[in-house]
Amino acid sequence: MPLHIIRNSPRLRLATLLTLITVATSFSLCAQVPEPQVGIINRDAAVYNQATGKIYILDATHNAVSVISSDNAATSVKVGSGPVSIGANNVTGMVYVVNNSERSVSVLDGKTDTVVATVPTPARSYAVAVDEVGNKVYISNIFSNMVTVIDGATNSATNVPAGGADGVIVDNDRKRVYLLHYEDTIVAELDPATGAVTKIPTGALHEWGFLRAGNTLYVGHVQDADVAAIDLETHAIRKLPTGSMPCALAYDANKAQLYVASYASGTVTVFDKETVAATIKVPAHPQAVALDAEKALLYVASPQQNAVAVIDLQARRVLRTITTVDRPYALAINPTTHAVYTANLGNAPFTLLGKQ
Repeated sequence: MPLHIIRNSPRLRLATLLTLITVATSFSLCAQVPEPQVGIINRDAAVYNQATGKIYILDATHNAVSVISSDNAATSVKVGSGPVSIGANNVTGMVYVVNNSERSVSVLDGKTDTVVATVPTPARSYAVAVDEVGNKVYISNIFSNMVTVIDGATNSATNVPAGGADGVIVDNDRKRVYLLHYEDTIVAELDPATGAVTKIPTGALHEWGFLRAGNTLYVGHVQDADVAAIDLETHAIRKLPTGSMPCALAYDANKAQLYVASYASGTVTVFDKETVAATIKVPAHPQAVALDAEKALLYVASPQQNAVAVIDLQARRVLRTITTVDRPYALAINPTTHAVYTANLGNAPFTLLGKQ
């Protein structure tokens, strides 16, 4: 990610991590330190807002967000220092930008694209997930055991001792929030109503990239070559074989297909009902994926290679490799126009990819 979008600490400088992200593509956590360092890229830097029909992409170099309308017109909105992740409420249209350096969250009104509130957090805020049903926003704080919960109606916040996290998922079906921590062997399950936290084993250390599909939570083990498929009722684990260092996942609920990009092997594994259906070679060191289910296309970003691979999921092959992107590390798709945008580590904060 751009300067501020790196999770970087002495504990993360492990042998596994040193091979995960190279000096060429990673930057320090603080904007004041321009020298590249080893770190893990937070891919939650681009989001589609269904309520407004706009794409929002972080521009951490300028402490801003690029707002892109359906006709591809772009404007820039200033936010706090060190924006690291972004989430949208597709019901209310509000957008939440996590400012890591400033320890705050900028709240944008999607109708006017202006900052209407700045909510402080107790530590370096990092990941975001939006509960559209309850109109709540969950913000993780690294090097802290606190999760900040923002009331979307009032922009007031409370802090819940649920543990630090590098990723957050809201499960409205089970009324739970899942917190993933890279340096742990569990996912924390938070009951927002009571504040109770349940530890769910994931089967391995070093987790990066997870998603929920029904009653299954998929968690990538970047030190291994598998993804844990965890039954959220029984906590039983099924291990799905992937390429080495699986780090980014996407899921097509209609087809029950899981797509996993593996950093070290440079592959995407396609699972059909949790059975390996194909392994597709992509440009080296993929770190982000985005699915256009209607067009059956999977976009895979490889920042080190300045490339995005476009996979035809019906033919299960790479349809095209776009090499005119300046270190793409996150992806967003407008499902109405099917326009695809990358968030970049380079000079241009985003790139509109050509039609496929």
